[in-house]
Amino acid sequence: MNEHIQRIQQTIEPLRQQIINHPVYAAVQNVDDLQLFMHYHVYAVWDFMSLLKALQNKLTCTTVPWYPVGSAETRYLINEIVTGEESDVDQEGMRKSHFELYLEAMHQCGATTEAIETFLENLQRNGSFSEAFDAAATPQAVREFVTFTFNIIQSEKAYLQAAIFTFGREDLIPDMFLSIVNDLHRNFPESVSIFKYYLERHIEVDGGHHSQLALQMTENLCGTNETYWQEAEAAIVASLQKRIDLWDGVYRELSVVSQ
Repeated sequence: MNEHIQRIQQTIEPLRQQIINHPVYAAVQNVDDLQLFMHYHVYAVWDFMSLLKALQNKLTCTTVPWYPVGSAETRYLINEIVTGEESDVDQEGMRKSHFELYLEAMHQCGATTEAIETFLENLQRNGSFSEAFDAAATPQAVREFVTFTFNIIQSEKAYLQAAIFTFGREDLIPDMFLSIVNDLHRNFPESVSIFKYYLERHIEVDGGHHSQLALQMTENLCGTNETYWQEAEAAIVASLQKRIDLWDGVYRELSVVSQ
């Protein structure tokens, strides 16, 4: 394995453990709790898709006339991931993005999608994140999480985008949370089956095949540039801390609700 990747993995392991062992998962005890969790998490699912498309725009030609951009290997890596994330299959074998699948899971379990839809409608209309956040009454922890992601996107540095995509977003769903969701599914299959499928699909595709592709992509983009690797490591650490902060925000609200 690449020595830089090994160093990053060693550096971030304590943060990964904080995320994997975060108390937010155990706090999801019923469908109402899951609805609140999804109200926060859906923004992370959406900005993950945005990060993915930023990488595709940077690493491939997405305009006409077409010209070859970068290395064919890197183009393959990002396009392969995009195909799986943007046009996967649902339980019925119908094509849809993971974000659209998540919205369906929210509808099934009774979680309102009004906030995320209001946010996206406002953002698409005027391009202002601040106004879109305000219109949707987006929680502060979510605002900071999304803002960080888009700061990396707007840096126009593909190696940083790839780094946080690879280490900051994939393979972070603990077995414990899947077990909790399985328990909910046994009691409320008509409310949780799509979310259960989403998690299982995420672990199968994103945490497996796509993680390996993303690792290779990050390695290709950073290459032998020590400065790139140092900047990438700092960005990954910051992204993981933002994930912890996001889960802290969900956990605080769940704790208030349960009192």
